[in-house]
Parts: sequence; structure tokens; C-alpha cells
Amino acid sequence: TDGEPPQQRVTGTLVLAVFSAVLGSLQFGYNIGVINAPQKVIEQSYNETWLGRQGPEGPSSIPPGTLTTLWALSVAIFSVGGMISSFLIGIISQWLGRKRAMLVNNVLAVLGGSLMGLANAAASYEMLILGRFLIGAYSGLTSGLVPMYVGEIAPTHLRGALGTLNQLAIVTGILIAQVLGLESLLGTASLWPLLLGLTVLPALLQLVLLPFCPESPRYLYIIRNLEGPARKSLKRLTGWADVSGVLAELKDEKRKLERERPLSLLQLLGSHTHRQPLIIAVVLQLSQQLSGINAVFYYSTSIFETAGVGQPAYATIGAGVVNTVFTLVSVLLVERAGRRTLHLLGLAGMCGCAILMTVALLLLERVPAMSYVSIVAIFGFVAFFEIGPGPIPWFIVAELFSQGPRPAAMAVAGFSNWTSNFIIGMGFQYVAVGPPTPASHTVGQRWASHS
Repeated sequence: TDGEPPQQRVTGTLVLAVFSAVLGSLQFGYNIGVINAPQKVIEQSYNETWLGRQGPEGPSSIPPGTLTTLWALSVAIFSVGGMISSFLIGIISQWLGRKRAMLVNNVLAVLGGSLMGLANAAASYEMLILGRFLIGAYSGLTSGLVPMYVGEIAPTHLRGALGTLNQLAIVTGILIAQVLGLESLLGTASLWPLLLGLTVLPALLQLVLLPFCPESPRYLYIIRNLEGPARKSLKRLTGWADVSGVLAELKDEKRKLERERPLSLLQLLGSHTHRQPLIIAVVLQLSQQLSGINAVFYYSTSIFETAGVGQPAYATIGAGVVNTVFTLVSVLLVERAGRRTLHLLGLAGMCGCAILMTVALLLLERVPAMSYVSIVAIFGFVAFFEIGPGPIPWFIVAELFSQGPRPAAMAVAGFSNWTSNFIIGMGFQYVAVGPPTPASHTVGQRWASHS
């Protein structure tokens, strides 16, 4: 082919396909952030449901310990769904294909969103918890399917930039949820079910748009051995009539893959050759989640209240803006500074901000101005996370393993990530409210320990 290689062109079909795919990541982020701001009104709803279920001997309010458990479960069950479904990414993506798997996955999003939206009307906190589980299962599949699809349809020279759109969509979803969760918008006793149920809308939009998008040509040719459909898909994505050059590259890749035996999960875990990179992959995922970052997105409104901030919901939105901005910054830095440097810099910065947060909370009663220091500390904590520990662990896992062991390695890494996410989501509420230390001190100690 004369002129510019076809894989370097950006077409309307490519833009549509990437946009349609990352709608799933937007939902993932939305459901991380949506549970934060309306915590108090949802807890009030739980109490009303509890009172309504009491017998004629006289209603009594829900015990504080029971309420804490119900709320922690409502938050953390999201991660249990993701933990389970993350193991199915490889199987489902091979069986259905990348595009069809994303389409079918939306059934979970619609069911989960509907259950959450109708839970209050049905006076059932069990419905809300089940809805959170289903939307978590949706998000677990999305966290693997979207980067896989985008990476396989993206031009080589744009693969990194388009790949970061996955993380950008996640943090944008978090920010949208935080804004809509304001009391002046949907974070009220009557409107919070709508806030949780809105996740159905991007699912429906994705169901409308994805059928117009091509399947991954790499999947069609390398996995399914369908040269005709792969050629048609490439023509749509590149806008070129002659895609023989790209097909030749896929043929070379297929020949290489045929020489490399794919590893099952058990084979990977028992392999001495892959033990060190697997340990690195797992530790990176643990460092990302056990830093405590999702406690900010699950519980930041209550954290800001503890820190004496007058308008905690607006401070939470500020953290969401910082999160989004520094995700864009990481796109510019990741190829220049290197993965290892940025990851270590990010963790060190998060540690410093956690210590600053602890000191500010300890001095808060004597120095009220420390509430402003707390805001700066949390904003810095979020910023340093997005510089390194946020996007980088997934980059490195994909780069540590060749095609054969990569799907199994991604499953182990994903399971590690979601498990530690569950520990944070479930455990933080108990740490924040538990005796014997005052809540503010406990929160501060938790920040320091997890960093």
C-alpha cells in the first residue's frame, strides 16, 4: 500500500467503537462513586425499612452495629461481584467475542440498576445489596473486556493514548456520581433511588451503539480464524480498501502464538518461570488497592465531616475533579518518566499525604484551621494515586507476560485487585466508627496504616 499505513488512520468507526466501549468504564466509575454522598439518607431508609418490619410489640430503631454491617455490606458487595466475574473475563471473551461479551454484560447492568432504583419503593435493603452485587459483577467483566477490545482495535501508535481513555472514563464516572449526589440534585431522601438507578442509562446507550461497531479483527482472525470478517472489520476501522498489510501482521502474530502454549490458571500458579513476574503483578495490585484510595471514593463525605469540613459533599466533588485532572497528567508522564519511577513516586506521595492527614486530624480540636490541611492532604493523596498507582499496575501486568500466560495472569491480578478492594470497602466503616479511639483519630490512623 502506498502512503500512510492504514492502521495509523483515525476513522469515525474507530471513534464510535472506542466511545461505545468506554461507556462501560464510565458505569464502573459511576458505581464506585455513587454510594458515597447519599450515605445518610440511604441509612435512614434502611432504618425505616427495619421499623416497618417490626411486629406489633413496638418498633425499635435499627441497632447501630447492624446498620454499620448493612452499610458496609452495601458498599463492599460491589467488590465481591467484581471478584467473581473477573475470573470469567478470558472464558467469556473467547466464547462470545469482545463486542458480544460487552453487549451481553449489559444485562447485569440493567438488572442491577433496576434493583437499586426500586429497592426503596419495595422497602427492601436486600434488593439494593443484590443490585450492588450485580453491578459489581458487571464492572468486573468491564474492567477486562473494555481494555481488551480498545487495545485490539486501536492503531499501534495510539494504543497507549486510547488505552488511558478507560481510566479517564472511570474517573469521569466517579465525578458525575459525586456531582449528581449533591443534596441540591439527587442526593435526597426521595431521589436517591433515581441516583442509583441512573446507571441503566449508559447501559442502554451502549446496547444501542455497540451493534454498529465492528468486532475486534484480532479476535476474528487469530482466535476464530475468520479471515473474511476480519478483513471487513479492518476496512471499517481503518477506512482503507486494501488492508492486506495489516492482515499480514495478524498472520505473523498468529504464527507466533501457535508456537506459544497458553497456560491455564493452575499451570501459571505452578510455573517456576513465571513466579517472580506473578508476585510482582499481585504486589502491584495490592499496593494500588490497599493504599486505601477507594475509601476516599466510598466514604470521603464522612471523612470530610470528621475532618471538620463545612461542606463535605463539595469537598468530595473537589477530590473527584483532582482525580480527573491528574489522570490526564499521568497520560503525559507515563511514557516519559517510566512506570517504576511514577509508581514509587505516587506511593511515596500518598504516604506523605496520609501522615499529613493524621497530624491534621489529631490537632483538629485545638486548631480548627486543620480542616483545610485535611482537604489539601486528601486532594494530594488522590493526585499522587493517579500519577502512578492508579493506571500503572495494569500496564505493567500486561507487559510482564507474553500472550500465552497473559490471560491467566490478568485473572490472578484482577482477583487480587477486587479482593483487596472488598477488604477496604468492608473494613473501613468499622475502623471509622469503632471504639476505643475517637472517630477522627481512628480515621487518621487508618489513612497512615494503609499507605
